Amino acid sequence: MNWVCIDGEFVPGEEARISVWDHGFLYGDGIFETMRAYSGKVLGLEEHLARLRQGAELLRLEVREKDTELVRLLNETIKRNDLADAYIRLTYSRGSGPIGLDPALCPKATMVIMAKPPAGDDKVYREGIGLGISPVRRNHPEALTPAVKSVNFLNNILAKIWAKENNYAEALLLSQDGWVSETTVSNIFFVRGGKVFTPALGVGILPGVTRRFVLEVIRTMGLNLEEGFYSTADLAGAEEIFLTNSGSELIPVSSLDGKPVGSGKPGRLTQEIHAAFKKFIDISKKIT
Repeated sequence: MNWVCIDGEFVPGEEARISVWDHGFLYGDGIFETMRAYSGKVLGLEEHLARLRQGAELLRLEVREKDTELVRLLNETIKRNDLADAYIRLTYSRGSGPIGLDPALCPKATMVIMAKPPAGDDKVYREGIGLGISPVRRNHPEALTPAVKSVNFLNNILAKIWAKENNYAEALLLSQDGWVSETTVSNIFFVRGGKVFTPALGVGILPGVTRRFVLEVIRTMGLNLEEGFYSTADLAGAEEIFLTNSGSELIPVSSLDGKPVGSGKPGRLTQEIHAAFKKFIDISKKIT
């Protein structure tokens, strides 16, 4: 049986409900974090909770639970679902209240925690995926900064629809100024001349927790690394491209806009960085 935590109470997944008056449902008013647990321990938990609170502060959304209580509930959700390796989602919505945009209409936020086995497709890691450059642009940081992981994902969903209609596994969104930013659910890295590049946070991207760990791994490996502003021409000349997110770790990209990236297979550095990341995870499990 699948168990879901709603406001600290555990209910069977098929019975899990929130109100139709919840402003997360009515207006997409809320934030979330997706995390990955290995051997029952959430990787980068402190970073995820810190990012959650930063987003909540910007939206003036009250996260009433202390970190210690959230950690307890996250661990209990993993345990109740009899999982060791898990994909976990923690969501806070504005809560229930009368129709209207004023956050003051909702006296109490709604908190939901869900967990499931991590999705995995060995074929993706062996062969890579096709990435297309979407006409949908990343929302402007001055509107709603992509650094906030909002439950309103319509921009990303539009890009995902475009990707499916054009037979791409994933869509790359450019910034409003045309810079390479990120995909619908992942940060992006690319390799040229043995050097690793990734968009800087200033482009207007989510500061991915896995992205940060991968940056640390790359530096530990002694590879040349640069964060900056890159054009589609920079990306088109890449010998390797890979994506990072908490659920899938590192995903190799084998083609861009229908053209092979490098040899058309996962690149050597991509595989070496992924292997080093897995070692990082093993070390993290021993010290957390």
